[in-house]
Amino acid sequence: MKLAIVGATGLVGQEILEVLEERNFEFDELLPVASARSVGKQIEFKGKGYTVISMEEAVSKQPDIAIFSAGGATSLEWAPKFAEAGCIVVDNSSAWRMSPEHKLVVPEINAENLRIDDRIIANPNCSTIQMVMALAPLHKKYKIKRLVISTYQSVTGTGKAAVNQLMKERDGEVADNVYPHRIDMNALPHIDVFMDNGYTKEEMKMVNETKKILGDDHLAITATAVRLPVMGGHSESVNVEFHKDFDLDEVRKLLDSTPGVVVEDDVDNNVYPMPINAHKKDEVFVGRLRRDESLPNALNMWIVADNLRKGAATNAVQIAEFLAANNLVY
Repeated sequence: MKLAIVGATGLVGQEILEVLEERNFEFDELLPVASARSVGKQIEFKGKGYTVISMEEAVSKQPDIAIFSAGGATSLEWAPKFAEAGCIVVDNSSAWRMSPEHKLVVPEINAENLRIDDRIIANPNCSTIQMVMALAPLHKKYKIKRLVISTYQSVTGTGKAAVNQLMKERDGEVADNVYPHRIDMNALPHIDVFMDNGYTKEEMKMVNETKKILGDDHLAITATAVRLPVMGGHSESVNVEFHKDFDLDEVRKLLDSTPGVVVEDDVDNNVYPMPINAHKKDEVFVGRLRRDESLPNALNMWIVADNLRKGAATNAVQIAEFLAANNLVY
């Protein structure tokens, strides 16, 4: 088993290596891959040093699986080349997510749809992954009619440069701005670029990807995505209207029995999900569960997860684990 990590020097790439080590993913050869400016750099994995190689060299080595976290343009150019070399690409960018020919996978929900001829597999958007983890069992039971989503997202979702901007602003230094405004002590209702309909790409990703993962094009979904000066993970306020009525205790039990979901919902003791507690954890945390008293069959939820873990690295590694465990690698 040859495993390539494309974008190995980035925030998500580093997190992928950490998750691989924690989960003891078995492979024989590791190929860390990055852009030309990072080729030749050294990274460490399990106490051993590895030299970062170029895209061209990685393709020539014909890896069995390549986990991409290097941006959409890189994925569009290079993922087909890796696939042509016999590799399965698990891609973290948005490049292939809405392609009808490519699967959009959250392993706990729809990995069973993967087949041996799926050579490029899309990893969903981080904010979508954590939300559908909580919504999938509820959709199966009560049938979702409409979602109203507000996200409160960590600067780590933008990358190292955004973290650097936040920390420099916090220290009173002049920062190279990644965002159009100051991020420290602020909230930006602006994630990704604005589209003709007034929504951002991030907001529309949540709309479209959720429909694809849950397999229901009839869902009514609207979203507002906000960037906060937070480091530990993304938070989401989700209002769910169901076709069927629900029992709140049953909802809690259903979520608590869902693999990868943890219910933290004890307001009497101030227990609810927070990004500071989700940091470096793979689970999706759900709390503030309560009926929407303004609408029949409606529920309010608060969903939190580390966007670099389940929102990116962990989900990608889980896909690779599924491929290996089910003999989908050749």
